[in-house]
Amino acid sequence: MGNSATKIEAKPEEKKKLKPCCACPETKKARDECIIEKGEENCGNLIEAHKTCMRSMGFNI
Repeated sequence: MGNSATKIEAKPEEKKKLKPCCACPETKKARDECIIEKGEENCGNLIEAHKTCMRSMGFNI
């Protein structure tokens, strides 16, 4: 069996090496605070806002 490189993780079009934990800090903070204070089921709008932001930064969530 050959040692072929079938594992391709990095996308060449990604110019910024942004980690998911560092993207969209404003929406992440608001989402996290809401979940802590009110519970996840009461923060759908903030959760969706964070997902939208993450997608706009190129993350597939």
